[in-house]
Amino acid sequence: MTDTNDAPDTEPFNAADWFVDRNVREGRGRKVVLRTRLRDYTYDDLLKMVNKTANALRDLGVRIEDRVAMALLDIPQFYAVFLGAIRIGAVPIPLSTMMTARDFELQLNDSRARVFAVSEELDPVIHQIRGDLPHLRDLIVISQKDGARIPFQQAYRRAPSIVKTAATTKDDPGFWLYSSGSTGAPKGVVHAMFDMTVTARNYGQGVLGLTEDDVVFSASKLFFAYGLGNSLSFPLAVGASAVLCPERPTPETVLSYLRDFRPTVFFAVPTLYAALLDWIERREAESGGARHPDAAADLSSVRRCVSAGEALPADLFHRWKTRFGLEILDGIGSTELLHIFLSNRPGDARPGSTGKPVPGYELQLVDEAGRPVAQGDVGSLLVKGGSAARLYWHRPEKTRSTMVGEWTATGDKYHVDADGFWWCSGRGDDMLKVGGIWVSPVEVESAVCRHPAVLECAVVGQQDEHHLVKPKAFVVLRQARQPSEALAEEIKALVKSDLAAYKYPRWIEFVPALPKSATGKIQRFRLRA
Repeated sequence: MTDTNDAPDTEPFNAADWFVDRNVREGRGRKVVLRTRLRDYTYDDLLKMVNKTANALRDLGVRIEDRVAMALLDIPQFYAVFLGAIRIGAVPIPLSTMMTARDFELQLNDSRARVFAVSEELDPVIHQIRGDLPHLRDLIVISQKDGARIPFQQAYRRAPSIVKTAATTKDDPGFWLYSSGSTGAPKGVVHAMFDMTVTARNYGQGVLGLTEDDVVFSASKLFFAYGLGNSLSFPLAVGASAVLCPERPTPETVLSYLRDFRPTVFFAVPTLYAALLDWIERREAESGGARHPDAAADLSSVRRCVSAGEALPADLFHRWKTRFGLEILDGIGSTELLHIFLSNRPGDARPGSTGKPVPGYELQLVDEAGRPVAQGDVGSLLVKGGSAARLYWHRPEKTRSTMVGEWTATGDKYHVDADGFWWCSGRGDDMLKVGGIWVSPVEVESAVCRHPAVLECAVVGQQDEHHLVKPKAFVVLRQARQPSEALAEEIKALVKSDLAAYKYPRWIEFVPALPKSATGKIQRFRLRA
């Protein structure tokens, strides 16, 4: 990879050109870049899709620095919209496909997106939006099989496949991603045009050693910072290929993709690794202990397994290695840093730890006064690197408190052992990582309290049987209401109907009162203890 990180700020650079056109210029036009159940796409195909989409967006009046929101499944059209917007200097904003109509409304209005591209599978959710969307001008509904619906379909069909790339630089706004905060309010994380190339170099090549011969498969979706690197910037940076799965990543689905597409690098989160092992072991138990024939061969093509999003328990690492002979390289990243900045290495993985700093990043641990802590002591984790976000959109106070000079405060607590391995000691706030996705206790508590039987509630994280964190709700009932299993299930169902399904409390414990400070603040640390 050519390192242009030291190029003058005014030197022309466009990420769409770098990730797509460069591969064609270097002779990879006929090489497969995207693999799906329906068909394969070459770099030539992708270039045509990106250019036609860029022209169609221009026809809709999208101009430089206009925002283009996206709620697209993992399909080739994600690349076309994301890179097509970047091509003309617009700013794509991938949104979670797991959100409710209310979530979409909040983020569309916060971003002031002019255009919203959605997968047809999400059309029913989008049409539940009841509020006002004063900034939105065009809704594009995209089908992987049938293309895009009016008015975008006609615009796309007549759009030329040659387009003039906007005169952007590496420091121009490139794209946004949304990240939750301790209050649950979404924050637009603004990344520069060049940031994806930094993570591709630092982690994709510096740690994983990706080459153009690799085929990557990420169970984590493209709208995540993690998935965006795994499936888009990492493979395109080296001329490799990516397998796309628009379906929900159940164990059956993931194993079928591993078997049918034979990737060389597999990305997932600890919750999925645990679910895969459980699924295989259950099938073996059902067959009297015989090794499941499909599961035994599913990972025969894989040379790297990667995990991020939440801490990987040591037991899960050992179970996976015993089963498949493969290490899971656990790491930590963030939306603000765009991808993994601290990771275990191939052949140098210490189970239970998060590894060592990724090349290109500096890490330090500080105390509450901002002073470096002694080796072995727990401190707050700060990270410095070229992929750091520029700011939070319309969150100046949060920007100042998180992005302190060249350093980004992650909110995580860590300590470093004598061998240089970094160990997570928890969070500095009450946020939870559930299946690799941030969950705000405040948001879940608000949903629980909407049940008429609930007086108040506090949500904390609790480990399940695989030592993975899931939400647990401590609930105080109103007078005359009695605890019961049926009531607990009622409350869970209410939360599921109000929030994204992964946020609901897996356990509900009814208590007479919640522990509180002298000022009335709920003491969640006492509930965790």
